[in-house]
Amino acid sequence: MKIGKAQESRRLIDGIAVAAAVLASITLVQFTTESPTATLAYAGGLTVLGLIAFAAGRAHVGAEIKPEPDLPDWSVTVAAIERFDMAVAITDRANRLVCANATFELWFGSSNAPPRLPVDGSSAEKLTWLARAAWRDGQGAETVIIADEEKTWEAEAVRAGGGDDYLVWRFTPVVRSNPLAGIGSHLTGLFGSVLGAAGIAVALVSPDGMVRAANTALARRALGDENASMSGQEFVRLLRSDDRERIYFTREGQKGSPQTLVQVPLVDPNISASEAVPGTAAAEAPSIMLLIDSGIGLGGWGGEAKGQAAQLENLLEQLPLGLATTNRDGKFLFANPAFRRASGIGADLPPYPSDLVVPRDKTAMSDAVRRYGQGPASSGDVAVRMRNEPEEPISLGLAGVRGLGEAAVLLSLADTTEEARLKRQVAQATKMQAVGQLAGGVAHDFNNVLTAIIGYCDLMLLRHTPGDSDYDDIQQIRANSNRAASLTRQLLAFSRQQTLQPEVLQLPDVLSEVSQLLKRLLGAKITLNVRHDRNLGAVRADPRQLEQVIINLAVNARDAIQSDGGGEGASGTLSFTTRRVEARDIRRMGSEIIPAGDYTVLVAEDTGGGIPVNVLGKIFEPFFTTKEQGKGTGLGLSTVYGIIKQSGGFIFASNAKSPNGGIKGARFTIYLPVYEATEEELVRKQEEEKGSEWSGGGCILLVEDEDMVRAVAERALARQGYDIVTATDGDEGLEIVKTGKYDFDLVVSDVVMPSMDGPAMAREIRKLHGDLPVLFMSGYAESQLRDEIDITAMHFIPKPFSVKQIADKVGEVLANPRKSS
Repeated sequence: MKIGKAQESRRLIDGIAVAAAVLASITLVQFTTESPTATLAYAGGLTVLGLIAFAAGRAHVGAEIKPEPDLPDWSVTVAAIERFDMAVAITDRANRLVCANATFELWFGSSNAPPRLPVDGSSAEKLTWLARAAWRDGQGAETVIIADEEKTWEAEAVRAGGGDDYLVWRFTPVVRSNPLAGIGSHLTGLFGSVLGAAGIAVALVSPDGMVRAANTALARRALGDENASMSGQEFVRLLRSDDRERIYFTREGQKGSPQTLVQVPLVDPNISASEAVPGTAAAEAPSIMLLIDSGIGLGGWGGEAKGQAAQLENLLEQLPLGLATTNRDGKFLFANPAFRRASGIGADLPPYPSDLVVPRDKTAMSDAVRRYGQGPASSGDVAVRMRNEPEEPISLGLAGVRGLGEAAVLLSLADTTEEARLKRQVAQATKMQAVGQLAGGVAHDFNNVLTAIIGYCDLMLLRHTPGDSDYDDIQQIRANSNRAASLTRQLLAFSRQQTLQPEVLQLPDVLSEVSQLLKRLLGAKITLNVRHDRNLGAVRADPRQLEQVIINLAVNARDAIQSDGGGEGASGTLSFTTRRVEARDIRRMGSEIIPAGDYTVLVAEDTGGGIPVNVLGKIFEPFFTTKEQGKGTGLGLSTVYGIIKQSGGFIFASNAKSPNGGIKGARFTIYLPVYEATEEELVRKQEEEKGSEWSGGGCILLVEDEDMVRAVAERALARQGYDIVTATDGDEGLEIVKTGKYDFDLVVSDVVMPSMDGPAMAREIRKLHGDLPVLFMSGYAESQLRDEIDITAMHFIPKPFSVKQIADKVGEVLANPRKSS
């Protein structure tokens, strides 16, 4: 309405402007021509032209006012017909495409318009007839059109629009049903897994006998791998039968369980056999093949089988071998006492066998149980580590059982606790022996060097007197050499290869000798308590080595108290107690380690944090320590162990209990046998005292491969007035004796030498001079050498030795040449 009023106002203004222009032009013509006639004629012509223009303007205004017809809004139409599952297109009467959705463009292309589409010839003709019927009748019947083997649609056309000027085309894809593919996917999916868990192997087999699909249970039984592809396998080749027509899996043979084969053809039951002619759907239908263990019924286990399972459990309860059963799902059903004891599970049986093993063996355990539970009735074993013994792998036996109720797998586990303990002891003994041999070899070489150093120091001291400028320096060198010699003795102690110098002594005397040293070692905050029993028996041991034992135990106790108490200022108590233990007390203890007899016992007990249970079995190992790095070598307790064992005693480590049941501290108990002297030992002692006064001289053959040791020994013996003949090895020493040039009174020889060693040389010399005494020098243990050499009238001196020690020993041997010493 507002637009019409504005147009009328504009036309009125335009008319006034035209009238003013006409009057102006008439006035100009009159002024120019000054002729009324010409002016009148000009005005008449303008009038006629104005009328014509007015008529034309009215017609044009009418045309403008007449409303134009509305054009269609195709964007709205496109939005309305957008569908992903249907192609929609709109064509006009000239079969031109005026609108289409995206699905049409995807399937047919935007350059194609119905009925001209990329389809086969018959389908194109169908679309043409469909278009004619729609234009004629308003709607054409649905028509199926085909592009290729995979693309088929249902097409329909409907006439639409205000003037019925358009056709609306709809194309819907035809979904072809494939029951074969659907069943195959079920068998390879969850449904097939459910059947497999029930022990049923299933396959979809085509009429030509080829497997189209199968569950994992069939792949596992037939091919040994549940992940193997069964598609394309010939079904009959997976099976075999015996002379009794029983069916087995080819891979398993008769070792597996017999199978029941059930065939289910996938055909309409209403179709008779006569209708299943070649080429028809009935003849080409596949079949489902079910393979079931003959011992399994589709309804589960029978009552008879359940009764057999109960009888089996009653039998297994009485067997000493650890046995347990699980069902097909791998869950425990039963475990006899021996199995519970061996696996350490106690009264509460866990749900699964994998709960018994360490985390890294869980997968292997569960896979093995599942394999034997769902596979053939076979047996095998798996190596696993149990939670109660994670360091010791064991072999767990498994066997698939059938026909015994729910039981599917039988597990067997031997109780190897004692065997494992013995293995650890053997391994420990082997390791101790290897380390001892290494330490003994190192100590032997050191002893040779120290013998030379100490010997030269002694020879130099003979030429100097106290107060000389060099005397104190030589004494310092000798002192440090003796300190090094004590270190080598410590190496030999834990390997039990050291040379002991035993004496008959009382333990209270040894403790009294070192008590002052112990107080300085422990400090003011740690109290030392010493208590002695009455009527203690004497023991035979090396007093210096026993002092070393006591000092090592005291140092360990001090470190334990300080570690548990928070530092060097910690307070505590260390107690040494001696006791008398008689043979009847040992028998009452029932110990398999300590033989019956009288013992003097030394108990060392502290108030530290105790010994962790997991390291009690390793506490005496060489180089094993619980101290921080740099604060312990691990040789202290191993040295103690070696000294006690070499002295014929026993040592045990444990934790002392407090009144409330907790750990009070560490306790070490040492058993030393009571010594009773024999007549022979008393006579020997008297002879040794007499031999120390020997001064008769003699000729000595000195055999030593180490130049420094040979030179020291030669000078030391020469100073005593002996005639010395030297040799560098056993071969040279034997040749000197064979020459007969010298009348030797004694052979002094090293034990370990290149070429011919000392014992071999001594045996050859004894063949020539049967009564010639031999004195061996060595850094190895005397007892070990006596057992290995076994030569009568054999004497021994340990390295390192001083000038005085070798001189005294030679005098002792020459005084009593027929007695071994």
